[in-house]
Amino acid sequence: MSDMDEVAVVGAGLAGCLLACFLARRGLRVALYERRPDPRAGTAERGRSINLALSERGLDALRRIGLDKQVMAQALPMRGRVIHPVHGNPDFQPYSFDGERAINSISRSALNAALLDAAEGLPGVRVAFGRRLTGLDPDTGGMTFETPEGEVRARAAVVLGADGAGSAVRGRLLAYGSLTESLDFLDYGYKELSIPPRDGEFALDPGALHIWPRGTSMMIALPNPDRSFTCTLFWPTGGTASFASLSSPAAIERHFAEHYPDLLSLSPTLVDDYLRNPVGMLGTVRCGPWQVNGRVGLVGDAAHAIVPFYGQGANCAFEDVVELDRCLDETGGDWAAALPLFESRRRENTEAIARMALANFVEMRDKVASPLFQIGRKVEHALERLLPGRYVSRYELVSFSTVPYAEVQRRVRRQHRVLGAAIAGSALLLGALGAALVNGRRNP
Repeated sequence: MSDMDEVAVVGAGLAGCLLACFLARRGLRVALYERRPDPRAGTAERGRSINLALSERGLDALRRIGLDKQVMAQALPMRGRVIHPVHGNPDFQPYSFDGERAINSISRSALNAALLDAAEGLPGVRVAFGRRLTGLDPDTGGMTFETPEGEVRARAAVVLGADGAGSAVRGRLLAYGSLTESLDFLDYGYKELSIPPRDGEFALDPGALHIWPRGTSMMIALPNPDRSFTCTLFWPTGGTASFASLSSPAAIERHFAEHYPDLLSLSPTLVDDYLRNPVGMLGTVRCGPWQVNGRVGLVGDAAHAIVPFYGQGANCAFEDVVELDRCLDETGGDWAAALPLFESRRRENTEAIARMALANFVEMRDKVASPLFQIGRKVEHALERLLPGRYVSRYELVSFSTVPYAEVQRRVRRQHRVLGAAIAGSALLLGALGAALVNGRRNP
């Protein structure tokens, strides 16, 4: 068989490996190309992990290839978030009305390794590491890769870019004039810190996502199976209270002592981590179309990267793979029909989660510590108990269901309209009853 019998998947990250598994399950031959060396053979890049919050959409995809139990064995369920104020005691806020539903903290590298193992173990899948895409012809499926041994050329019947927000496949299509893109970067970046185990145990509650909201900035911490926590600072990239404003160990210690007073005793390597770990960028990627000629397509972050504040980046990419597989079923495996169908079905939903992720940043950064916000969450949970299945919060619909993201937005708007009308009607009724009682007293 020649290369032209293969489907090429560029990018052996989370989405690419899952996609290879789904395609191999269909009996297709898959060539999985990755620019990095085999990630299972080395250590994770310093300060670049951002633990994943795996939720129902991602788990649904993993169940379909029988990998959910293996992955969940390495995950830590988080049933809510703990808010750390500058002063006072931390406050636990459950994610669901019954306190039982959880999102799951998992190492990106561990999940990638599990998916790589699964893909390599399937017949018809070959993996090539150290292959950086430098050329792509969308008319012929011809590809050029830079490797440690020199330039390598290959061809494929279909080329799928699953190579992340900085996608080389998208870049080649852009250079070819086959698509347009927009990159909307926040004026915020991220930097990782760590909280090691304390006396062999977790230093914080491992059953929660921890948040230090500070108005214009915040930090989060997710638990790891080795009883450490991976912390991520989300701070402005410029100004007087930004990453750029802290450069000396003394200034770093002063800042954290003032704004994160409980962290200094928990993170003995804080200053070193802060100085050595890089600042990552945060932004939303949009492009179109996601496919060219019915033979080159984009999946996951390569097509629609979002900011991480709803914990849906990987979950959304996994849902892409499920939908593409469904489109191939419906079109009888005709890629020229399946790729445009996939885009038409997913675009509205990826736009919806991109908007919700940006909105959730404001909620996590500015609102979660507010007493008014906390009252609102308690009211929402009370309504979910009183109206099971009829009133469901946005968070539950996004994290604990597979309801399409765009439908989540529509449903939440309908619920709020009905609730608003009910509250207004109740207020009018109470007002009328009050007026009747007053008139009754005046006219015995």
